[in-house]
Amino acid sequence: MGRNNEKNIKKHNDKLHKAQAKAKQAEIARKEKLKEIIKKFNESKE
Repeated sequence: MGRNNEKNIKKHNDKLHKAQAKAKQAEIARKEKLKEIIKKFNESKE
């Protein structure tokens, strides 16, 4: 029985994909916040 059995590979990939999804969500949230800040800044400038 080696380390590269199906169960371990699946567990690793699930963990990896969860981490990637979390990073992607964080990036989207940052962009949304930036849009809000820019919107407020432009409103206050006028």
